[in-house]
Amino acid sequence: MKNILLVLIFCFSSLQMVQAAPPNIVFLISDDQAWGDYSFMGHPHIQTPCLDKLAAQSLVFTRGYVPSSLCCPSLATMISGLYPHQNFITSNDPPAPEGQKGIKPNDPAFKSGREVFNQHMDQLATLPRLLATKGYVSMQTGKWWQGSYERGGFTHGMTKGLRHGDEGLKIGRETMQPCYDFINDAVAQAKPFFLWYAPMLPHDPHNAPERLLAKYRDKTPSLEVAKYWACVEWFDETCGQLLDFLHHKGLDENTLIFFTTDNGWIQSPDSPKYAPRSKQSQYDGGLRSPMMLRWTGKVAPKKSDTVVSTIDWAPTLLRAAGIEPTKDMLGVNWLDDAALSARKTMHGEIFTHNAVDLTTPASSLCWRWIIEGEYKLIVPHSVNEPDAKTELYRITTDVNEEKNLAGEQAEVVKALTAKLDAWWKP
Repeated sequence: MKNILLVLIFCFSSLQMVQAAPPNIVFLISDDQAWGDYSFMGHPHIQTPCLDKLAAQSLVFTRGYVPSSLCCPSLATMISGLYPHQNFITSNDPPAPEGQKGIKPNDPAFKSGREVFNQHMDQLATLPRLLATKGYVSMQTGKWWQGSYERGGFTHGMTKGLRHGDEGLKIGRETMQPCYDFINDAVAQAKPFFLWYAPMLPHDPHNAPERLLAKYRDKTPSLEVAKYWACVEWFDETCGQLLDFLHHKGLDENTLIFFTTDNGWIQSPDSPKYAPRSKQSQYDGGLRSPMMLRWTGKVAPKKSDTVVSTIDWAPTLLRAAGIEPTKDMLGVNWLDDAALSARKTMHGEIFTHNAVDLTTPASSLCWRWIIEGEYKLIVPHSVNEPDAKTELYRITTDVNEEKNLAGEQAEVVKALTAKLDAWWKP
């Protein structure tokens, strides 16, 4: 009888340990994709069956926002849980060398500036560093702007140091094997893992396989648009491959899946470039993205129009892993309904492509924005946008931000500006 009791106690203790195991965490991050360009968001032509399936299993926020609509600062926000003006990573690149225009990565002055630029990441309590205190291993793949993956605290990674990815950019487009190998190793070591999957898709070059492009050629008169749509489905396929791998490894039950895009995109019909009011803009075409959280058995699938942000990812996953967020993290835990309901405003900021001064975030500021209720206010920073005007939109009905109400709603502008200044006044 005593032996049976001991066996029962051991089994119960083992069960508790299994139940208390911290969850694995996977980030799925698309690159340059419009917020409506998914079939689960109602696009009439684009097919995203893998993400549709994920959406059916997830808590889906249809009105998600990235704080800044440019790759590098947006991704830095996700990994740090801090706004760009907090983490000092405001732009894609350091200041251009004097007398030069554009990006010249091999220029010694540019390399020197990027080293200073990358040092900001060294100082941050990033998610990989915080998760490591609970025994997590972590892997970077895809887009990564801050030099070697090690500078972000990742234990494993693909990017060695060139601008926005080097070897990391092979993920998705050429191979998925590094992700599979990392997961297999983590499982073999019985360690929880954090996987950063941020392939350069559907980002240009829009060179999806012909089998995908053929599906869209007759859906639009613009070949450039068709190429972009094909790359959206290509990204969807790769997400499906990764999710299928997790499923076949039996990891669905204790793995948090987060999904968003780094910034929006409106495809120009006449060139491979993006159209105005999308990437790097202060408008929803650049800032808005659907966001998902799947935690099978713990988070009920549903759709919500609550306004959320990638600034929320860090406090959400850290608390799920049993880690207290840092005091500087201003996001809201998505697993706390009361906290979500209590938040009334959402903020963000847009900066110059190349930073003006790497030690002074305000020097590169172009716009700040705030959403409260039905309104979105956009306030220009006169230093970099001297001719721009304040804009106010009733964002719930004017989804394309076409009618500026600032002249008609002076009191709303005044009230929202005060709240924006209380958040951050440069």
